Amino acid sequence: MCGIAGLYYPAQARPVDPARIMTMTDAIAHRGPDGSGVWTAPGVGLGHRRLAIIDLECGAQPMVTPEADVVTVFNGEIYNFQEVRGELEAKGARFLTGSDTEVLLHGWRAWGPAMLPRLNGMFAFAVYDVRRQSLFLARDRFGVKPLHYTQLSDGAVAFASELKGLLAHPLLRRLPDFRAVEDYLGLGYVPDDASIVAGVKKLAAGHFLLLERGKPVAEPTRWWDIDFSRRATGKVKDLEAELVEHMRAAVCSRMIADVPLGAFLSGGVDSSAVVALMAETSRAAVKTCTIGFAEADHDETAHAQAVADRFATAHRSRTVAADDFALIDTLVAAFDEPFADASALPTYRVAQLARESVTVALSGDGADEAFAGYRRYRFFAAEERVRSLLPQGLRTNVFGRLGQVYPKADWAPRPFRAKTTLLALAEGGEFAYAKAVGVTGPALRDQLYTSAAKHLLAGHTAERRYVDAMRQAPARDGLDRAQYADMRHWLPGDILTKVDRTSMAVGLEAREPLLDHRLVEFAATLPPSLRIRAGQGKWLMKKAMEPWLPKEILYRPKMGFVTPVSAWFRTALAEEAAGLARSRVLAGTGWFEPATIEKLAADHKAGRAEHGRTLWQLLMLERSLKRLFG
Repeated sequence: MCGIAGLYYPAQARPVDPARIMTMTDAIAHRGPDGSGVWTAPGVGLGHRRLAIIDLECGAQPMVTPEADVVTVFNGEIYNFQEVRGELEAKGARFLTGSDTEVLLHGWRAWGPAMLPRLNGMFAFAVYDVRRQSLFLARDRFGVKPLHYTQLSDGAVAFASELKGLLAHPLLRRLPDFRAVEDYLGLGYVPDDASIVAGVKKLAAGHFLLLERGKPVAEPTRWWDIDFSRRATGKVKDLEAELVEHMRAAVCSRMIADVPLGAFLSGGVDSSAVVALMAETSRAAVKTCTIGFAEADHDETAHAQAVADRFATAHRSRTVAADDFALIDTLVAAFDEPFADASALPTYRVAQLARESVTVALSGDGADEAFAGYRRYRFFAAEERVRSLLPQGLRTNVFGRLGQVYPKADWAPRPFRAKTTLLALAEGGEFAYAKAVGVTGPALRDQLYTSAAKHLLAGHTAERRYVDAMRQAPARDGLDRAQYADMRHWLPGDILTKVDRTSMAVGLEAREPLLDHRLVEFAATLPPSLRIRAGQGKWLMKKAMEPWLPKEILYRPKMGFVTPVSAWFRTALAEEAAGLARSRVLAGTGWFEPATIEKLAADHKAGRAEHGRTLWQLLMLERSLKRLFG
């Protein structure tokens, strides 16, 4: 696990100063505290910061072939590198290290971009081909590892694992992109391939970018996509067994490391399943860690302890206060771009705890997206059944009118928010789901924005990405389309960004076995009735894990990292919320109506309305804009 950065001149081979590359990698030194390296040649420079995990002695980067014809810098892990290495050795390749990085060098020689489907792992890497004078940038299937890039005013293409690596280059113009702010307020994060800094892009998950000397900068190419259009057949017991084998293989492959390894354990289904399969394989007690909360409503430590006891893990737990908002500035620095998922606070704390005893930690992330674990999938699937029975015109007239007059109840659980459900049924499925998965809705954003800001958007909306993804999805029904869109946007933009930035901020490598592509591809073929049944998401996964985990773990209500931001803005952060309307940073953009922000804060504090998540978004946006643009 590492950080990478570099420069490439596509038009002509201009000199590259190694000190410039070093400055870019120094900005992301937290990603690789164990070493650094720089390699330059006419027209190109590659830099690396290393967190040593495999082949501690010989895995330094940038790594160059003995013939000096191919060079690479690599962030991530190739879990099947031994298998790919064997295939390359059969072709005559000679390996000098035990590192998975060297597989990329010989893989490029043998297959070029076609090596990507052979790789099972999480990665973002650059390969420079000296003979062709080309630079190849690639990102893993799900976007576990990040990669940002931009074209500078002198013609160079600069890339880095994090935005701060690009910001270290003096030629990067720091101008905000308001379209990215629209995306952020709508979705809660700045999605692939956008950036809060104008002109910067993220290489989207499952894409590569090939840059060639003497040619214009090309558009990225998608090399992988998830297919929900096929359906598995067979008996449930057989599918259960196949699922367990996929999970077992995914966990085992991610336990290869030359450093101490452990797992996050929340006491939920996903992390408990990972720990169960780790314990089955490990000769020593699995090292697990849990963050608990002083407030009983948010605390899962008892469930985590029950799982730890069941599998005799070496378990560590730490309790933090739910009002852990002292971390806000730390998170702003770690994420660079505004990021509104408040569960980043406890995620950072559990990464800190894990790093005290291990260098690698396995997590349960990805199962909710792959196996339909979120409650919103159940609601959407039910709504889609209603939509399929009634024509759009009737739904608009009946449900739309009822929704307009029905009282608003933001405080109520989703099943009892009839106004929300009625309005969702009146809309098209794609737009309704985009709103359901979002944070600040279109109507409230419209109130927040000035007329000048609306003009800047030129019709762009945050929901557009979701609508397009769902309409283009290789899928059979609404549940397929919702999961597909989440894997395209929510998973890389929110979940994986959160885990990457918080873990790397403390020098910890996080691995997600439940995002093994073979496992997810299998999950995508399951009929909807095996994903959601009897009000249970992840039904087949839970059924398959019954021999390992007790029913009180498998079938208890989902909790997750709950952070009470709404309560904060009525108590400890009430003044912060009120101050947003007077913020020089927000006012200086010309994007927001101060009176609207003032009313949001006042209504929320008084309990007249629920605006906690929007206020959190505005607070994180203000801090990020101040840090990035002054």
